[in-house]
Amino acid sequence: MGYTYVIEHMEEDEATPSSLPPWVELEYSHMIMLAGPAAQVQFTQLSQKSCDSLQNKLALLGGGATASFGVYTQSILDLLGDQSVPISKVCLLDPKADRKLEPEDGREFDWFLFGARYSRPGDDPPRDRTSQLRHLGFPTRHLGPVQMTTDTALGVTKRVIDDKTPLDDIPYVEFPTIQFNARESVEMPFKELLHEDLNKSFDF
Repeated sequence: MGYTYVIEHMEEDEATPSSLPPWVELEYSHMIMLAGPAAQVQFTQLSQKSCDSLQNKLALLGGGATASFGVYTQSILDLLGDQSVPISKVCLLDPKADRKLEPEDGREFDWFLFGARYSRPGDDPPRDRTSQLRHLGFPTRHLGPVQMTTDTALGVTKRVIDDKTPLDDIPYVEFPTIQFNARESVEMPFKELLHEDLNKSFDF
């Protein structure tokens, strides 16, 4: 049985017309691919409208290479209570944690928790997605000093705890440049896993 990755949605999005922003749905879709077929990815604290839209979006991916997933209006604490999972078995990935994530943490924790906020690609300075979860008492680990997108953070966590690759041995591209056209480009203030396609396009 694989690990469970939880994405706690940290925005009040009940006012959204029918769905999450497209770049958020893309990032969430990427997560169930990065986690792999043995894992589960749970998306929590969404509005009902966003739950319905995301459920339909992720169901289209299908195939045997993606993680199973669930979408919930519940918070992480409510979900843990329903599934009788103690907080001590949940690791919060927190950039301000004192200890880095190690392969051995896969023996201590079964669930790995990430905070997610609306951030357009390239928000600089980075938004503190973890601030509202930090005070809830979860054990914490960090993934290094450079900002990552939430999907990259999940992919790195999977590499460390599931594939048993030490954090310092994972290859990255730091501050990748995205080219929009011959004259326009932007340097992104985060790092990406080396294998990822950095030739991304965004609609704003």
